Amino acid sequence: MSDRLAEACALATAAVGDQADDWDRAGVIPVDLVRELGTKGLLCAQVPNEYGGLGFSSLDNGEFTAHVGSLCSSLRSLMTSQGMAAWTLQRLGGREHRKAFLPRLTSGELAAVAFSEPDAGSDLSAMTTTITPSGDSIVIDGRKTWITAAAYADLLVVFGQHPDGAAAVVVPADAPGVRIERVPDPLGCRAAGHAEVVLDSVRVPADHMLPSAGQPVALLVTSALAYGRMSVAWGCTGILRACLAATARHARTRRQFGRPIAEHQLVMRHLAELVVAEQTAARACEHASRCWDEGSPDVVMATVLAKHVGATNATRGAAEAVQVLASAGARDGGVVARAYRDAKLMEIIEGSSEICQLMLAQGALATWG
Repeated sequence: MSDRLAEACALATAAVGDQADDWDRAGVIPVDLVRELGTKGLLCAQVPNEYGGLGFSSLDNGEFTAHVGSLCSSLRSLMTSQGMAAWTLQRLGGREHRKAFLPRLTSGELAAVAFSEPDAGSDLSAMTTTITPSGDSIVIDGRKTWITAAAYADLLVVFGQHPDGAAAVVVPADAPGVRIERVPDPLGCRAAGHAEVVLDSVRVPADHMLPSAGQPVALLVTSALAYGRMSVAWGCTGILRACLAATARHARTRRQFGRPIAEHQLVMRHLAELVVAEQTAARACEHASRCWDEGSPDVVMATVLAKHVGATNATRGAAEAVQVLASAGARDGGVVARAYRDAKLMEIIEGSSEICQLMLAQGALATWG
């Protein structure tokens, strides 16, 4: 582990401390703490140094993301959102957009990326949000649903339909016509600021629209989702590490039938399955990040694979952990109970498990068919 990565992990550990359960119960992380992490470049660590970021490789950022995911999936979700917004600006924006917005994301402002809608979840081509040029302005109308970090956001990167195809536009969260409504009582990542975003004739300067406007919606969204999928995959590896640590500690200390439960073979099987799940997820993430860092043409399928393996393994692994801890793991406020809820959400966001399976199957047909 590099010195910079170790320092970032130490800062995150200190920031979270023993507060993750409290944040989960309250459904909120203190925004001042989140902004402070942002000023240190920790929320979007892959942003280049010239824009105030840490310039991490995908591999280093992934290990950092896994570490935060092992501490608090809600905070990791805010990192995913911030990093995805930054990546969208880097990938789809022009130089002026990068100069205007990236330093804001590394100096304490918070961002959310708005894709999904009530009738456009997995099928993002069904978006009805409109982004319409109007003189020297852009007018945005629509409704976005389950937008991670929107309840904290200063900036929204909104995707929608443009007269020439699709577009993405940067919208200040306090612009007239923007209404943000928290999702009440989400299953997992309760403090991640999931919200509905209503855009009612919102008007922003024309230069807030990214220059990639007019391309097919699938192309624009896939570029942005790639970062989100990688981040979720690494975060799921972190969930598995948290479950593995909690389960191993419990198995060593909990006694049944006169001996530690770690000496019971069926309990050891659960531990073994957790090891396999964590190691498999980690290797898939490492491969995907190396493809990312090397600019490999395999990066798209590698990222989808990492997200699918990470999410499904985290869900199964968290269930193994709850089973071993039994009543101690079934109590709200515990590490594995939180992991159980958080992991299930990971099978839905940034491309459901079914969408990932379809993409992997299509890739197989293209390669092997």
